Amino acid sequence: MKPNSTLVTDFLLEVFAETWELRILISVLFLLVYLTSLLGNLIIIVVTTVDLTFNTPMYFFLRNLSIVAMCYISVTVPNACFNSLTDHRNISVAGCAAQIFFEFFCECIEIFFSLTVMAQDHYMAICKSLLYLIIMNYQFCVQMTLASLHISLVTASVHTFKTFQLSFCHSNVVPQFFCDIPSLLKLSCSDTFNNKILMLISAIVIGCSCSMFIVESYVLIISTVLKIPVKGERRKAFSTCVPHIIVVSVFLSSAAYVYLRPPVLTLEVAKEMTLSVFYTIVPPFLNPIVYSLRNRQIKEAVKKVILRISFIFDIKGMSICQSFLEIEN
Repeated sequence: MKPNSTLVTDFLLEVFAETWELRILISVLFLLVYLTSLLGNLIIIVVTTVDLTFNTPMYFFLRNLSIVAMCYISVTVPNACFNSLTDHRNISVAGCAAQIFFEFFCECIEIFFSLTVMAQDHYMAICKSLLYLIIMNYQFCVQMTLASLHISLVTASVHTFKTFQLSFCHSNVVPQFFCDIPSLLKLSCSDTFNNKILMLISAIVIGCSCSMFIVESYVLIISTVLKIPVKGERRKAFSTCVPHIIVVSVFLSSAAYVYLRPPVLTLEVAKEMTLSVFYTIVPPFLNPIVYSLRNRQIKEAVKKVILRISFIFDIKGMSICQSFLEIEN
């Protein structure tokens, strides 16, 4: 058998549940979470783009985080809900490879850009406030964005290529509601040692280094905040950082457990799927909630945008009515 030959022509993904009633319930719940996530993140993107008062580095990163979140959750949820509701579980090898690539690509951007760079932004805003606009300028923001995209593209391409060099002949049933690397490694009848080493190296270089940077940033932030004499200012600084810490903790802890747990540890399919929800669906869903509901500026800007849109529709409605009256006369 050739080491790079793929004997499986397509894969079968798991559905959310065996019983039809429970499958509908979970699918509807996931669709609601998906649509809420899209709407919430879209509102952040529109508001921070339209309102010029949000033309700052922090909202530049928040806007990009929302874009990544919309792409990330769109990679898995729509297809998984469609499969569960129609019982169409097949996915081609090319489709599986595309899903793995885009999922890994979005994960890397989430770690590099959205989480790590935002920690740097919070550190500069609180600890180096006088130098904030000098260091965190527009050129720096664009450079960090391009660097994150480039590194994520290379990393996702390498992992996808190495995964589909393997032979899949044990089974074609993926124990997951979407294609991911840990699930496919279990199905391979090739030697997966190099793939696991590559994942470990990526975890150390990307995950651990970024985690250490984030932890260091927040240790410095907390030590600086505790020195602030005014309680109100101290509370405001903490409220800025806590939502980001929540998103980082949920994403990194669940992703690290799924990708780096020992291979001898076996879990039921339901538990595998539940764990994956915490790093594929929960962070994009939490993003607009933890960043917007606690941000008075964004809430006020949303009200302004809604009033502006309603005003435009009212004017258009009046002009249409006037044109009808003129035609009748």
